[in-house]
Amino acid sequence: MDTTDQATTLRRVYQLASPKTSKSVWLTNYEPKLVWGNQDHLWPLSPTALRASASPRLERLALSKRNFQTGRKICRPEFTYSCGRSSLVWEVSPLAMTAESTERVKVLALPKMPPPEYQDDRPENAFSDGIWSVTEGAKRCPSRERTEFLARPKTPHQYYTGNRQVETTVPGPAQRTVATPRVEDLARPKSRPAGPFLEPGHPEQSIWKVNGKARTASATQRLLELAKPKGLADGFVANREVMWPVSRSARRTQHTERLAQLSVPIVRATMDHVQFDPDAFLVKETAKKGRCSQRVEELAQPLVR
Repeated sequence: MDTTDQATTLRRVYQLASPKTSKSVWLTNYEPKLVWGNQDHLWPLSPTALRASASPRLERLALSKRNFQTGRKICRPEFTYSCGRSSLVWEVSPLAMTAESTERVKVLALPKMPPPEYQDDRPENAFSDGIWSVTEGAKRCPSRERTEFLARPKTPHQYYTGNRQVETTVPGPAQRTVATPRVEDLARPKSRPAGPFLEPGHPEQSIWKVNGKARTASATQRLLELAKPKGLADGFVANREVMWPVSRSARRTQHTERLAQLSVPIVRATMDHVQFDPDAFLVKETAKKGRCSQRVEELAQPLVR
C-alpha cells in the first residue's frame, strides 16, 4: 500500500469515527444559533437604531442610583458598628471627653443590683481542699453506725476472680519434674516433606498407598449397583454440535426463484435523505395536468362576508 492509499484509508477511518450530526434542527429552528455568555446581541441592530438619540426620559432612567452617604459625616466604614472590639468604635471628640454627665445619665450607668434575698452561687472549687473550713465540733463528733455503713466501699462479688497476670510463673516442682515417655512421644513434631505436595510417582499409581487385601477384594452386589452411573431419560436428545458437515445433496441443490428474491438485501435511504428531502415540495407533472372535481372547486371558493 503506497502513501496515497494509506492517507485515503486513514481519512476514511476518521470520517467513520466522527459522531453523526442531527438534521432535526433544520425543521425545528428558524433563527440563527445563539451562544450564551458572550457580548453579542441576540438580534442584529439596524444602522438607524445605532444612530438614534435617546429621549430625556430614557437618559433619566439610565442614571445610576445616588449614594446618599457620599460627602456626609454619616459615611462610616463597615467595622464601625461591629461588636466585641477592644478599642473604641470611633474616635471621641475632646469636648465629649471633658463634658460632665447629668444625674440621669449617672442613674442609667449604675449596674443592676440583685434583690436582698439573692444568694451567690457556690464557686466551682468549693469542694476542693482548703476552701471549706471544718469546725472543731464537727471534727470531734463521733460517727453513727449508719454513717460507717454508708462509708464502706463496695465489695466485689464472692465468686469474682481478678485478671490473671500476663506472665505465668512456673512453680519449682513443675520445673524439676521429668516427662513420661508418652509425653515425649506426643511432643515429637510430625515429619512432613518440604512443601504442600505429595511424593511424585507414576501416573498409574494411586495417590495413597493401597494395601494388598484391598486390591484383591471383590465388590458386593450392592456396591456394584451403587457404582452404576445415572442413565438418561427416555427420548433424550443430545445437544447438536456447533459445526456439522453439510450433506452432498444439500450442496448440489438449486435454489428457487422465490428464495433468490428473498435473499436480495433491502436498500434503504440514508437518514440525511429521510429527514431532509430537497424534492419534497416539487409538484409532479401528472398533478399539474390533473383536473379537480366539482366538489373540490366548490370547497375552494372563498367565503363571502
